Amino acid sequence: RRGGYAFAAGRNEPMNSDTSMPSPESVHISVLLNEAVDALAPKAGGRYLDGTVGMGGHSFAIMERTGGEGFLCGLDRDTQALELARIRLAPFGDRVHLVHTRYSEFEAALDGIGWDAVDGALIDIGVSSLQIDSAERGFSFSSDGPLDMRMDRQQKLTAYDVVNGWSREEIRRILFEYGEERYAPLIAAAIERERADKPIETTLELVRVIKGAMPAKALREKQHPAKRSFQAIRIAVNDELGAVREAMEKAIDCLNPGGRLAVITFHSLEDRIVKAAFHQAAQGCTCPKDFPVCICGKKPKVRLTPRKPILPDEREIEENPRARSAKLRVCEKI
Repeated sequence: RRGGYAFAAGRNEPMNSDTSMPSPESVHISVLLNEAVDALAPKAGGRYLDGTVGMGGHSFAIMERTGGEGFLCGLDRDTQALELARIRLAPFGDRVHLVHTRYSEFEAALDGIGWDAVDGALIDIGVSSLQIDSAERGFSFSSDGPLDMRMDRQQKLTAYDVVNGWSREEIRRILFEYGEERYAPLIAAAIERERADKPIETTLELVRVIKGAMPAKALREKQHPAKRSFQAIRIAVNDELGAVREAMEKAIDCLNPGGRLAVITFHSLEDRIVKAAFHQAAQGCTCPKDFPVCICGKKPKVRLTPRKPILPDEREIEENPRARSAKLRVCEKI
């Protein structure tokens, strides 16, 4: 441990001894892989941050692009994902540092390995296939498992706590704000009634309650009726939007001049935060347009490269339907 964080470099000992885990390549397809790596334009000798290393797909491609001559710091809240990333990134030896922490805490992680800045940073703000497809993690509304949804299984707050312990009004609020669920009042009321008799303990129990609260026409929609509610609860459990805001406030400052920040989002709430942060950093002067001269003295910190988000093409969506809603935004430090 350095600075309170757990580290594992390429050939170090595993952080746990779970030998039953699948190979990284078999369980995860990195979204917008080529586009993200092209955006960062990694070079030999450069230092790169992968704020959500997952199972190492983007990180491996970044290191490969440097010819194995770059350096990478990979962060993740999920220790199981970090173990898979350690295996996948082993060929790069001690050029790779893996840190168990959330991406919004990147400053402490970089300080822990003696880096003051990086030449590129990538943040993939999404739930990994490893988490979604593992029933025991409680992220999926399609398979039965405990109400968990923690990305970091060392944290205390779980989906069980939210569903059974938060007030009806607070549940209504997160369903509406984080899930954009128009039936939030009905679902929150149904949850309150159900848990009055006994706690809601599993994912499929929660799905049953959600379905029972929704009108028949909503159940006929193409999208699974519980999708928005599960998204909202997951965001609340992991404080995902808070992490995005915190990271966007300081990520640009960790870049060397010419360094690039690439962020992949998967729904409008995240993308709105990233878009606003990028445009504010690129704007510079904030004086009213009718001022003859600038008096605020603010200069642009970045240029947008490109100005609009990069989207997955039809081939990627066909191969990986979970990529459908992904957006990649990129900016370059001036």
